Amino acid sequence: MDALAQGRVKPAGIDLNYITIEHPRDIFDRMIRGMEFDASEMSVSEYICRWADGERDLIGIPILPARAFRHNCIAVNTDIIQKPSDLNGKRIGVQLYTMTAAVWIRGALQTAGVDLSSITWVEGDIKKPGAHGKPKAKPLLRPVRIVPYMDAARSLSDLLADGDIAATIGADTPPCLGKAPNVQRLFPNIRETEKRYYQDTGIFPIMHLVVIKKDLVDKHPFVPSSLFHAMNESKDIALRGMRFLATYRYMLPFLPADLEEIDQLFGGDPWPYGIEPNRKSLEALVTYLYDQAMVDRKIPLQELFGPVHGPNLKI
Repeated sequence: MDALAQGRVKPAGIDLNYITIEHPRDIFDRMIRGMEFDASEMSVSEYICRWADGERDLIGIPILPARAFRHNCIAVNTDIIQKPSDLNGKRIGVQLYTMTAAVWIRGALQTAGVDLSSITWVEGDIKKPGAHGKPKAKPLLRPVRIVPYMDAARSLSDLLADGDIAATIGADTPPCLGKAPNVQRLFPNIRETEKRYYQDTGIFPIMHLVVIKKDLVDKHPFVPSSLFHAMNESKDIALRGMRFLATYRYMLPFLPADLEEIDQLFGGDPWPYGIEPNRKSLEALVTYLYDQAMVDRKIPLQELFGPVHGPNLKI
């Protein structure tokens, strides 16, 4: 979003004040609790769960600024866990049960033979003692064993190294990974594992979308389309910049080889916006949310996103 943030791309009809906030959880909490922004980045799972619960104060647009394969974020205590099925019946640390990264990881673990109903989920911050953010979580629709971790002295990373939990999942790896000899990734050859996952499923997991206040959209119906096209243009500028190889614009030593692999896997654009190019990933996420007791039905994608029209906007 650099081109948008720097004003090189301007959304039609909008005097944009682009605010950069370092941690996504802070954005989500400030938007949901205080409605501090007219539009913001948002957890996809949190947005879908709110929508399913009848909260329609935010309208999503299919701008998907954050996505990531998350097999790399499954860390295990190797004194306890050697393979995915060893996780059955164990205690697993997670920043938030409802966070999008955890939803995707549980889906992958279930595919790998883990019985999710047998797990006790220990919620807490992975890097420091205490909770991860202040989400407005709704009760789950079926019983799930979730234990809030309230220790004032140890993080989930500490619990993992000490063997008090068998694994951690979430949007971060624990600091003990690479330091404690008994903590490793569940899938050691992570690049090949995640690449094979994409080749097998066609899914590049989506983490965040962009939401807009409904009352703003009601007053100015052009806003979703204007933001969509500006953000899409900003993304395209970033993609072109990534391919400028006379001098690298990203600190990636093997960037040319990485770009060749990206082109081979994704056909040139690994980060498409819009519903149709992302239908498989979005529908998989909705299915996981339903399977994991977070929504009561598999919501059609067309319900979840506001209308986005062509670039010739009526303002």
